[in-house]
Amino acid sequence: MSDKDEPKNPLEDFQKQLHQMMRDGKFQFMFPGSAPGAQAGAAPQPARESDDRRQREEALKRIREFNLRPREIRDYLDRFVIRQEEAKKVVSVAICDHYNHVRRCLENPELREKDYAKQNILILGPTGVGKTYLMRNVAKLVGVPFVKADATKFSETGYVGGDVDDLVRDLVKAADGDVELAQYGIVYVDEIDKINASAGAMGRDVSGRGVQINLLKLMEDTEVNLQSQTDILGQMSAVMEMQRGGKPRPRTINTRHILFIVSGAFDKLAGQVRRRIESAQVGFAHSGTRLEDDSDALGLVQTQDFIQYGFEPEFVGRLPVRVACRHLDPDDLENILLTSEGSVLAQYRADFAGYGIDFDMQPEAIRAVARKAHAEKTGARGLMTVLERLFRDFKFELPSTGIRSFTISPKTLDDPAGEVRSLLRLNSDAQRDLLRGEVADFSKRFQRDHGFDLEFADDAIAELVDESLRRDKTIRGLCEEKFRDFHHGLTLIARGSGTRRFRITRAVVANPEHELSQWVVASFRESGRAAGASEDASATN
Repeated sequence: MSDKDEPKNPLEDFQKQLHQMMRDGKFQFMFPGSAPGAQAGAAPQPARESDDRRQREEALKRIREFNLRPREIRDYLDRFVIRQEEAKKVVSVAICDHYNHVRRCLENPELREKDYAKQNILILGPTGVGKTYLMRNVAKLVGVPFVKADATKFSETGYVGGDVDDLVRDLVKAADGDVELAQYGIVYVDEIDKINASAGAMGRDVSGRGVQINLLKLMEDTEVNLQSQTDILGQMSAVMEMQRGGKPRPRTINTRHILFIVSGAFDKLAGQVRRRIESAQVGFAHSGTRLEDDSDALGLVQTQDFIQYGFEPEFVGRLPVRVACRHLDPDDLENILLTSEGSVLAQYRADFAGYGIDFDMQPEAIRAVARKAHAEKTGARGLMTVLERLFRDFKFELPSTGIRSFTISPKTLDDPAGEVRSLLRLNSDAQRDLLRGEVADFSKRFQRDHGFDLEFADDAIAELVDESLRRDKTIRGLCEEKFRDFHHGLTLIARGSGTRRFRITRAVVANPEHELSQWVVASFRESGRAAGASEDASATN
């Protein structure tokens, strides 16, 4: 078959046409919001460019002058993550080793050419114990970009699914396109235990072994193309930069100084480790050591255990730093609520504060929340589950009331909806006052939006308040329902009479459409009589 008969690649053909069109000046790319005729990809405003450059230099300076100590990192993590002392120690040491090496390489570029075993980390442990939170806060402290992804979304290159190289590209995005900063970032891959090679699987295991092979290449020292083959917009942007003759962006990023952390629950691995230890002729089991829970077993995992679990020896070898996180008990969950700076309880306080509402939680209630969350068996995530059920009705009802504080007791956890109803009954008089004020608020909005003054009589306000409580509907929703077409009729009346002030009585609230029709008819009659009187006066003259 001749060359001209060979099938063409549609993407390559499109790229060639695009290059030609841009060289000939026949194509101009407009970014959303850009002015007509503006140059695509025009340089940013000087002030913004200066701010970006300053932030970039500050971030790189922190890396070049990295001087944190492991205990300092541990103390910082104590503010956010409860327990996990061994994990904090291991992570703190690995972070210091890694970024001290990065600093030395920046000081002496010759060190880059020497072999160095990167401190990539493998964290084992159940869900909700703080694995992701730990690493996110470490990245924040060091001042480097951070990305997180689940291993299950990736597949071997060439198959349907994500490409592991996207992890590094996402890191560049997290660094606002700064490739130099991104090359010192942290990549966190969760659910790594889900890509163990399927034992006895038929055909290619494209989401297991294939992903492991691709990941291990990233974790050492490789060049990653910053433009995916499927990223048409990115390729168009690169072409436009070349056409403008500006400084070309780097086409690749090196992963030598990117720190990789992987984690997983490895729930089945604990049993495997137990069996190995218990079957050993001489081992911990025979020497009296007890494995009280899965955390103890995972703390004794060996490389061979990972290989038997379905991981490639080369992949495990790229993860020399390993640590197991422990389960959280009710006391730990209580401490998270009371002392963690990232406590979900603080989040709920901030949510209520947005409505001007505060709440107090009795110590017994906090302990009860911790016990219920522990029963969920999802670690710290169980706290959100329990607190969401607890505060659901409070967050729905109280912002529309005059209630500005409440107390959570153990009894509240058993029947939160009942406690809300009781709270509303105790504050019924204050609630009526609030609803009367909302009638006045609606009148102001109506005047602002339509230019008509609605004066609500006392009996009309009382009727609206009663109906609001009876129908469990806000005053705003009730008034918008009753008076949604009122401005049309009032406009007709104003054309004939010039009147722009109208009194709303109880009868109008009870049947607004009927009363408005009566007003319109009366207005036309009055206009007709006035017109007739004017004609009679003209005839007499």
